[in-house]
Amino acid sequence: MDELQALDNTRLPKHIAIIMDGNGRWAKERGEDRVYGHHEGVLSVRDIVNACGEIGIQYLTLYAFSTENWNRPKEEVNALMELLVNTIRKEIDDLKKNNVKMHVIGDFESLPEVCQRELNEAKELTSMNTGVNLILALSYSSRWEIVRATQKIAQDAVSGVIRVEEIDDNLFRQYLTTSEFPDPELMIRTSGEHRISNYLLYQLAYAELYFTNVHWPEFRKPHLIEAIANYQQRERRFGKTSEQIQTNIPQHVS
Repeated sequence: MDELQALDNTRLPKHIAIIMDGNGRWAKERGEDRVYGHHEGVLSVRDIVNACGEIGIQYLTLYAFSTENWNRPKEEVNALMELLVNTIRKEIDDLKKNNVKMHVIGDFESLPEVCQRELNEAKELTSMNTGVNLILALSYSSRWEIVRATQKIAQDAVSGVIRVEEIDDNLFRQYLTTSEFPDPELMIRTSGEHRISNYLLYQLAYAELYFTNVHWPEFRKPHLIEAIANYQQRERRFGKTSEQIQTNIPQHVS
């Protein structure tokens, strides 16, 4: 618990999004194949999900597999899908025990049927949990999501379900795959890359971005706490000036 004392519990991000990068590079540095890195990365997922529950983070979105990842070598893709299925089967009891509720965003129908079945079962078995909302971004890309939302809005406008004049930010959000979740306040990317990589482009508009050189298989609770502590040192202005933000801070009566 001592390491948690570095955090201000009144200023925790409600939603953290993570790009879990560096599995392959971490494995290569150790003379192993990329799949070995993905297997080891599962241990980090388990640790970070549990840490979020302990810290009090309500939503955690993990970029597990992008639409662009389908272009990787077939052997790696197949291994990733097999790893996904096996991991869900192994972790479901712990998810239930730790009160974690699972969600999935992305092009769900593009996943292998066995993956869809396991994910649907995990979602059903954890549907009543009230702890951390674990959101897996699978076969996901933000451009795909935005185009999909635009198509659905256009269809509803043509059919008369909505009027063009009603289309605004709030309505658009209702057509995104993340419609039931708040926007992330903090986005973490591991392994030293400084890109968003087609991840939650709409939702990250005002998120604080945190980049670390630590590869994902080595990312653990202390690294997460360090990222949150860094977030808490920042001033979030949302287009306002520092003076305006300071003015809005409640004055304590002595």
